[in-house]
Amino acid sequence: MTEAEFTRIEHEYGFEFANDHRAFLAAGLPVHEPREEKPGTSYAWERPWPDWRNSDPDELRRHLNWPIDFLLQDVQHGHWQPAWGERPDSSEAAVDLARSQLAEVPKMIPVYGHRFLPAGHGTFGHPVLSIWGSDIIYYGADLLDYISQEFEEPRPERPEDWAPQATVPFWRDYV
Repeated sequence: MTEAEFTRIEHEYGFEFANDHRAFLAAGLPVHEPREEKPGTSYAWERPWPDWRNSDPDELRRHLNWPIDFLLQDVQHGHWQPAWGERPDSSEAAVDLARSQLAEVPKMIPVYGHRFLPAGHGTFGHPVLSIWGSDIIYYGADLLDYISQEFEEPRPERPEDWAPQATVPFWRDYV
């Protein structure tokens, strides 16, 4: 991607790519053929690689909103963060309160499918997180480690001392 494309995307969607994510996309924009919808899947996007250059803007917004939207689904089904205070009695009120709390959390930017990096110009080296509602795990110590773990066959062995440390507020509380 070009600098002009980064500027347009960041302005249009209201975030800044982390430096390593930006460098990755500047080296080459990975794209994928549309995925075939399978019964029982709930992907919010048609392509696992966000096509920042050519995707439908609504599809990109759904992909960007994935972490919050799926966390709110978990809230609807009983999940609650103690830091949000006392959970309201109704699921609807709980979702409304959680939505207002989540409006302030750092934005997560899709890398591939439900794998995300935090936004933030001037930042790099964050672990890649797999986010599926409140089920959040490390999928790579950083972007390079994630790419090799996700796409290299056979997958490389993780060292015994592999212990990524999420630094982004809020999301790190889940891993």
